[in-house]
Amino acid sequence: MLRFRILVAALVVSLAGSQVVWAQTKPKPKTTTTKAKTTTKKTTKAPVKTTVKATTKVTAPVVVAPVPLTLPEATTGLREALTQSITRATEVAGSADGFNANADIRIPFPPEAELVSTTLRGLRLGALVDRFEVALNRGAEAAALQAKPIFLTAIQNLSFADAMALVTTREPDAATLYLHTNTEAQLVAALKPIVQQSLEQTGATKLYGEMVARYNKIPMMTAINTDLTTYATQKTSDGIFTLMAEEEGRIRLNAAARGSAALKRAFGK
Repeated sequence: MLRFRILVAALVVSLAGSQVVWAQTKPKPKTTTTKAKTTTKKTTKAPVKTTVKATTKVTAPVVVAPVPLTLPEATTGLREALTQSITRATEVAGSADGFNANADIRIPFPPEAELVSTTLRGLRLGALVDRFEVALNRGAEAAALQAKPIFLTAIQNLSFADAMALVTTREPDAATLYLHTNTEAQLVAALKPIVQQSLEQTGATKLYGEMVARYNKIPMMTAINTDLTTYATQKTSDGIFTLMAEEEGRIRLNAAARGSAALKRAFGK
């Protein structure tokens, strides 16, 4: 009996030892490490529209320096300006009412004989005075039509002492004033017989003689003896020069008034 117990105890011990050994040699479970897959979502960016502006190649303009005006060009330009001015002036002055209806150049009763006009109007002879004044201006208009060649000759014979200064000046009538200063005496002398003839044709001379005769018959009045032809010639010349100055100013200030290449070159600033 005792032997049986010993055997059982030995068996138990044996089994217990086997379990320990088995537990020690039991394979360890594999530890599986699962790597988390990181899914990177690819984001497709919308293509950026790039607007390419068409670039126009700008070429800097070539600036050509103006060619300086020469003395001969300035002289030619002045003669052209005066020629155009006298042509225009005589056309205007010589037209119907060119003097009579233009307040700037209308010829009044001779100042030296103004007392004649005043006295006759007081005697109710104003109509006679009015007819004379119209006839006087009609005579100037007729003379102006014939004055053009006289003025043109003076222009061609004129020498310009300082043409460059006359062209570049700010004075709008510089050339006309220059012509007036240097040729007035000759122009008036050449114009006088034309004016005298015109006054006779329009009846101004006869009317003036009649008025002076009536005035001189008035008691206690000082006799009047005004030279009508000299007076009318001077006023006709002055009127033409006034119109010339206006045209010259137009040429200088208005490019459209420069009717020739010489004018454009001289005054085309």
